[in-house]
Formats: sequence, C-alpha cells, structure tokens
Amino acid sequence: MAGGLAALLDDVAALVRLTASSVDDIAAAAGRASAKAAGVVVDDAAVTPRYVEGLSPAREVPIIKKIAMGSLRNKLLFILPAALLLSQFVPWMLTPLLMLGGTYLCFEGAEKVIEVLSKKDHQKKSPAIKQGPDAEKQVVSGAVRTDFILSAEIMVIALNEVAAEGFVSRAIILAVVGVGITVLVYGAVALLVKMDDIGLAMAKRESAGAQKFGMGLVKAMPIVMNFISVVGIFAMLWVGGHIILVGLDELGWHAPYAFVHHMEHYGAVVPTIGGVLAWCINTFFSMVLGLVWGSVIAGIMHFLPFGHGKGHEEDHGNDHDVETDQQEAAAPTGEHGGSIKA
Repeated sequence: MAGGLAALLDDVAALVRLTASSVDDIAAAAGRASAKAAGVVVDDAAVTPRYVEGLSPAREVPIIKKIAMGSLRNKLLFILPAALLLSQFVPWMLTPLLMLGGTYLCFEGAEKVIEVLSKKDHQKKSPAIKQGPDAEKQVVSGAVRTDFILSAEIMVIALNEVAAEGFVSRAIILAVVGVGITVLVYGAVALLVKMDDIGLAMAKRESAGAQKFGMGLVKAMPIVMNFISVVGIFAMLWVGGHIILVGLDELGWHAPYAFVHHMEHYGAVVPTIGGVLAWCINTFFSMVLGLVWGSVIAGIMHFLPFGHGKGHEEDHGNDHDVETDQQEAAAPTGEHGGSIKA
C-alpha cells in the first residue's frame, strides 16, 4: 500500500513538473509574441487617450473601461477563433494576412509623417461634451471599431510567433497575449489620462514639495503624450516595415532581406556593441521600408474615389463643428452667462 501511495505521489509530482514546464513555455511564448506586437501596442496606447478628450473627468475612466471590455470581446470572441481556424486549416494565409496588417501599420505611420511634414492646420472637432447625450456611446463604438483593426494585427503577429505550437497551446498563448496586452494598454491609458488630475490634487496640498511636484506633473503630461505619439509613429513604421521585409523574403523576393542582413553584418562585427548596432541597423532599414511602403499606399489612397470621399466627409464634419461653435459664441447670453436657445 505504501509503495502504491509513493508511486502515486511520484506520478503527481511528475505531472506537476510537466504542468509547470508547460506553463513556463506558454509564458515564454506569450512574452515573445507580445514583444513582437510592441509597435501596435505603443500606437494603441498613443491613440486611445484622444477618445476621452472633452469628456467630463469623472467619465474618463468608465469610458476607458468600456473600450477595454470591447477590446477584449474583439480579441477573444472574434479574432482569436478566426486566427486559430486559419492557422489550423489554411496556414499559408498567415504570411499574406500578416503583410496586410503590416501594410496598414506602414500606411498609418506614413500618413502621420506626411501630416507633420505638410504642417496642415486641421480643425479639431468639437469636444464630445458639446455633442449631446449620445456622445459617450459614439466615442465607445468608434474606439472599439478602431481597436478591432489594431487587435487583429496584435493577434496575427502573436500567432505568427507561435505557429509551430499545438492547437491548444496556441489558443492559450493567444488568450494570454490578448488579455495581458489589453490590461497593459488600457491600464496605462487610464493612468495617463488621470495623471493631470493627480497633479492638480497634489498641487492643492499644503506641502510646498507636493505642490511643486503636482504642478510639474500637470505641465509634463502634454509633453509625455506628444512623446508617446512620436514613439508610436516610429514603432508603427519599424514593426510594419519589418513585417513587410520578412514577408517578402518568405514569399520569394529575397533581395531586400538579404541586403538588410548584409548591412547588419557590418554592425555585428563591432566589439562590445555589435549586437545592439546590428539591431539598430535592422530597425533603421525596416523603418525606411515602412515609410516608403506606407507612402506609396497613402498616395494610392489619396487618388482613389473613396479616399477623397473620406477626406471631404471629415472636412464637412469639421466645418459643421466650427460653424456650430461660432453660432454658440455669437448667441446672446442669459443672466448666468449661458446661451439663450429657442
């Protein structure tokens, strides 16, 4: 009996070790997959705070929570099953799909660079707080729709990293990546949008040190947000360009990848910093390719009919917002300073 119990305990211990090893493998694979999606994650974190501009500070975190729940639904209920089915039955589609997502990243990054270089003065839309009681629903639905594209790219990048794993392992890894990245992105966004409120609260304290730190925090937040936006642009071009570079090589056009790999070799031979230098060279050429690739797509989109339509629609929307604001400003005011409306 004792021998049987000892054998059973040995089996249980072996099972625990096997399970722990599997968990470690899944965690490591999820970490690799998440790292590959870094460019999309940074862009997601840079874009999301814009959706709460103009909303009441008390509604910022609840709105971000709703967007985060929508993002989780996108990843777990729609994108994850579709990605698993594609990888299981038509794995050859993974590279073209990945390149399609990479093209979207390059296009978005190149458009932002073009906007900065052209120095266009875009009219800002009216804050959501002026757009009526349904503004929050519109903000959430629009943010979730945009998140779907970014989430799809994140999941496809992650899937490409773990394509050799078994079906169950792939499903678990993608679920871990989806939940982990969602918590990371929207947790960071919630913290970012409340940092100025935290700074203002600290500025009201009696301590001179707390007041100074709080005011510094308030002044620093616009700079931090602009920095994140700039990093997001570079990250999109780098990740998108690298996806295109590797994808072209896998589809049979080896020259671009071979050139970059050859240039990496010159950096790799430098003592001490060879590895870092080689990575920087690869990143630089990936960004250049991403910018060129994205600029070509942006040029094509500009000359297509629906590209013009989108631009005109946005312009009309902005004109309407400006006109409404001007009418409100010109309206006579009541006793308490509010505009008098019929």
